[in-house]
Amino acid sequence: MTRTAALLGASLLALTAPGSAASAQTAPAPVSVPPLEYTHRELANGLDVYAMPDPSAGTVTVTLWYDVGGKDDPQGRSGFAHLFEHILSRKTVNLPYGEISTMVENAGGSRNASTGQDFTNYYETVPPQYLERMLWTHAERMARPVVDQAVFDAERSIVKEELRQRVLAPPYGRFQRFVIGDNSYDESIYRRSVIGSIEELDSATIEDARAFHEAYYRPATATMIVSGNFDPAQLDRLVDQYFADIRNPDRPVPVLERPVETPRTAPRTVDAYAPNVPLPAVGVIYPGVPANHPDAAALEVMSAILSRGESSRLHQALVYESQLAANAGIGVSSNEEDGTIVATATVAQGKAVADVEAALNAQLARIRDEPVTEAELAEAKTEIVASELRQRETASGRAFILGQAIVSENDPKAPDENLAAIQAVTVADVQRVARTWLNDQARVSVRYQNESARPAGTPEDSWRNPAPVPTFLSVPPAVLPANELLPEGQRMAPPALGEARAVVAPLVAERTLPNGLRIIAAKSTDLPIMNAQLVLGGGAAADPADRPGLASLTAALATQGAGGRPAPEIARTLEALGANIGGAAGADATQMFVSAPIASAAEVGAVLADVVQRPDFVEAEVARSRTQAVNGLRVNLSQPGPLASLVLNRLVYGAAPYGAPSSGTPESVAAITRDEIVSFHERWWRPDNATVVVTGGMEPEAAFAWAEQVLGGWDRPAEPRPTIGERAGPPAGPRVVVIDLPGAGQAAVTAAVRAPRRGDAAYYPLSVANAVMGSGQNGRLFQEVRAKRGLSYGAYSTLGARAEGGALIASTQTKNESAAEVVGLVLTEFDRLATEPVPDQAVTDRETFITGGFLRSLETTGGLGGLLAGAVIDGLPLSEIETYPQKIAATTPDSLREAASIVSADQAIVVVVGQADMFIDALRSAHPEVVVIPAAELDLNSATLGL
Repeated sequence: MTRTAALLGASLLALTAPGSAASAQTAPAPVSVPPLEYTHRELANGLDVYAMPDPSAGTVTVTLWYDVGGKDDPQGRSGFAHLFEHILSRKTVNLPYGEISTMVENAGGSRNASTGQDFTNYYETVPPQYLERMLWTHAERMARPVVDQAVFDAERSIVKEELRQRVLAPPYGRFQRFVIGDNSYDESIYRRSVIGSIEELDSATIEDARAFHEAYYRPATATMIVSGNFDPAQLDRLVDQYFADIRNPDRPVPVLERPVETPRTAPRTVDAYAPNVPLPAVGVIYPGVPANHPDAAALEVMSAILSRGESSRLHQALVYESQLAANAGIGVSSNEEDGTIVATATVAQGKAVADVEAALNAQLARIRDEPVTEAELAEAKTEIVASELRQRETASGRAFILGQAIVSENDPKAPDENLAAIQAVTVADVQRVARTWLNDQARVSVRYQNESARPAGTPEDSWRNPAPVPTFLSVPPAVLPANELLPEGQRMAPPALGEARAVVAPLVAERTLPNGLRIIAAKSTDLPIMNAQLVLGGGAAADPADRPGLASLTAALATQGAGGRPAPEIARTLEALGANIGGAAGADATQMFVSAPIASAAEVGAVLADVVQRPDFVEAEVARSRTQAVNGLRVNLSQPGPLASLVLNRLVYGAAPYGAPSSGTPESVAAITRDEIVSFHERWWRPDNATVVVTGGMEPEAAFAWAEQVLGGWDRPAEPRPTIGERAGPPAGPRVVVIDLPGAGQAAVTAAVRAPRRGDAAYYPLSVANAVMGSGQNGRLFQEVRAKRGLSYGAYSTLGARAEGGALIASTQTKNESAAEVVGLVLTEFDRLATEPVPDQAVTDRETFITGGFLRSLETTGGLGGLLAGAVIDGLPLSEIETYPQKIAATTPDSLREAASIVSADQAIVVVVGQADMFIDALRSAHPEVVVIPAAELDLNSATLGL
């Protein structure tokens, strides 16, 4: 049976924000969201197939969602569904290890997979001519996977590194994944973490993996969604060809008898401690609702009122007004069968945990005890609907919305019906669900502090939930024979490619206003959204040597009061219009952006005009933003990865402007004054030093008119534009530096050599060389560090784009014990790139991979805007969005090798951040010149790091 769904006919789902006029004269126009359109059919074997054709798309996305997730992990095997997600994409009867990733990247596509409590999904986005080939790979994985010892061992090691990187290395990883995770549910199928534990991963066997696939992976548990540029009739034929004959195993899918949960009737408190926690955190956990619960919409609105955007109650009360917290928020998490409500706050430097708890409790009590205002209600609805609009911009985005609804709510109509339910929520509904679900008799309160605060005798697992963990199923042993990779001559060849479809770059137009402001416009979508990026020359390179972070702080403060509008009013106005605003300073430019529904463009533009031309820089706001920035820096400096990047950047560029941290240091930011901020703004924020890039659904003429209305009256100063001297400085010599961070859950390994500026002709072949070494899953670093040895969750290299000298940087994270080995592997690849010829086909494949990612960026409003803004920053012609693929494709093995001659281990700067006593001896034996700096003694304000 085939069913076509376009809810509400051909109309749009529209939301008008009643009673929340963004200006005194007019209410904001409705925000409209096109409904999801799809067809559905079910094969005789139970496979559900959803088709979402979009002839305007330049790609096609194929996703397979399986009805198996973390809740199905076998007894004693937490994290197993996620482990098997890794295993399934590696090898089949006809596809050698890693061939699926190779195939996708060589097509210029991207692929990944993910596991939730209720699902596991696998997905690729590729050019349309690769549709049949992708369908074939999914059929291979469903019916003919190879699960052998080599695959099992490698992927288990990789998953353990992922756990270390996501959970043990970040300061709040344990807080979110372990502490809150274990205490969110009691006797529930959702009790265990999806990522599992190292101990239970170590206990798993290859027999477990084969049994798991046989039990859960079959057509009847799968949903296929294909979205993008394809012919629906052809899709039907191909799905029948590759999937109709796949049989379901004779044994039924194992079903766990759901445990009966004991309702929580008394509050409970949890105290947890972990290494390198720079600021304490607090949390409150309440039982929630499943995704299809009637109260889900009202709870989402309640959550938005409390924590979506800077005008939200928690941000205003805890972060902005009292400055007790560095951040605060609440999240409503709803799975297929249950849910949770979790509020958290990070305690600001120098503030008391008890005071933050009291302030958080007061806001939770307020939303229970007092009705929200009509304005708050309308603002929350508009924010939710505008966010949904942005997610529906791409074919892949729409596919994921549909897939999540199917696995969480068993209803493809749910996304559109949920938007209608959001619109119907009333003030009374919000108070009702707050009173019902924010029940303090069922709450768990959490305190999370640094290891140094742990009282003597308190066990390491003091955070564990005392409620018994349910007993889960043990999956029956596999009965089918194990598959093996066929000999090369016997393997089925991948299907031939379909007909390629022409890709047309968006038309780009530009004008310059009399005040010197450059305007660039390019229509990127038919959706009623717009994105504007303001590019201001200078950026962090313009910071005084003793004030790194000045450009960044100036950008952050621009939205914190302007044109007489205080910061809360700016936030309320924009959020009521469904708009986002923000800004940051990069090495060569400061960028401000706004994203909004086109219906709100005029009102949003009025705010942007004030933010850009008339920021108030009130002293109280300066002090507040300084404090918030310092709190954020303290968190970053406690993480191996971010800290390694900062140290490496300082070593690569030394005392030159590029060497200073663009976000500053705690010391430099704390010293910045209001007068310095005002002076920086007056000097660098001027129309003849600025470009506005407008993308989205606006026609170019409308975009020009909008930009002129917003910034056409911006006065150009009489003084000439400021300039910056040499930004990159001379190349630094080779050096190996270790930052000793005791208690680090992983070691971060980075290495770099200086590279050409973005505008240099050598940048293009060096980009291909970089892709050979470290881009994607086919990069040599990924293959050597992750795929072959399982030493990391990922290992990559990047080629930085800067107006002056850039850098080629390799980076990865690994367990502390293997840090020295990984340094050796990275440096070996540096030398290999410069000395080992790259075959013609490998060059072509890497060119295709690069241009595929570039062309996918052109399909999104933000991506196109970012590429155009990048061209402006780097001094490139706008035609770069058309000629870039050709310049990349012109690379030959010879030009690649010539460009890569700058890369060598002898010239590399290496930084390792981790617990040094676990790897320093091995590293020193290979690099006797290594310098060790305790993290507590590191001075990022100094070009010598304080040595």
